[in-house]
Amino acid sequence: MSAGGERRRERIDRGIKVRTAGIYALMSWREMAYLVAPRVLLIGGLLLLPLILPGMYWKRVISIVCIYALLALTFDFLAHYVGLVSLGGAFFVGVGGYLSAILNTKLGLSPLICVPTAALAGGAVCTLLLLPCLPLRGVYFAIVTLMYPLFMARVIEALDILGGTDGIMGIDSFPSQWAEDYFVIIAVLLFLFGLRRLVNTDLGLVLRAVKDNDQAVKASAMSITHYKVLAVFIASVIGCMAGACLVHIYMWAGISTFALDFSVLPIAATVIGGSGTLVGPLIGCLILVPVSELLRDFGTLRIVFYSLILLAFITFRSEGLMIYGQRKYHQVERWRAI
Repeated sequence: MSAGGERRRERIDRGIKVRTAGIYALMSWREMAYLVAPRVLLIGGLLLLPLILPGMYWKRVISIVCIYALLALTFDFLAHYVGLVSLGGAFFVGVGGYLSAILNTKLGLSPLICVPTAALAGGAVCTLLLLPCLPLRGVYFAIVTLMYPLFMARVIEALDILGGTDGIMGIDSFPSQWAEDYFVIIAVLLFLFGLRRLVNTDLGLVLRAVKDNDQAVKASAMSITHYKVLAVFIASVIGCMAGACLVHIYMWAGISTFALDFSVLPIAATVIGGSGTLVGPLIGCLILVPVSELLRDFGTLRIVFYSLILLAFITFRSEGLMIYGQRKYHQVERWRAI
């Protein structure tokens, strides 16, 4: 018993969420702040990173984090909302990177024009090439998408096209370091919240139905291939934008843009951050990429550290950091007078 009367502990989210998950009953500014705070923290934190990080090196690391975050978004979207486990992140990066390099070196276009143009054109190219594979599911689709970047790299090397093993050099960088940093950060935020909005629309419900029971969708007179093509195009555009940004950051495009790191690390980031959340892969990239830079002096031995980190998360936090954090956040309590 206190001076103000008897009190009890109550969860903050009590009285906020109504029966329908997408509808909220807001009773005070504190409850509004409770709902908005995680989003503001994420957006504000990303926008402040280039301002608070010391030196050009770590600002460049943030740009690379965003590149991998875009790839992780594509993997999470396709795998957990469409049912297509894609290992073609390197394929998207290579196609988008080479297209942007060609637009810049051959046509003289600005990187700020090359990147979105290469993303859209690369999305169309990747979708067209992946079209024969769309009837496949599970491990079969994953294996085929893994072969695409290996095939493309060997073709460029064997035929000595697109600069061969030397690659395409003389690519323009972004107008300034600030333009580079905020271009990729804003791209990540736009695609993140855009995908979160998409998966909760009617189209998103159909995509999840394709994942859960494609025969039921087919029985409803809807084309499964149509929706898969649309989902692959969206993912391809995001992945190709990551590749286009990458070549303008390094001012070079070569067969290393088809490296399997661009397929493997986003998957690891998704496991760590929390699959099926879209935000989780971004959090995973914010952890894995800086750790990778800190372990660079260990050379190939850093793969051992990757393995240990993944093993620890799979064993002790198999749901991922995002889902664990969401559960804990919604369990926050406050004292309330009776």
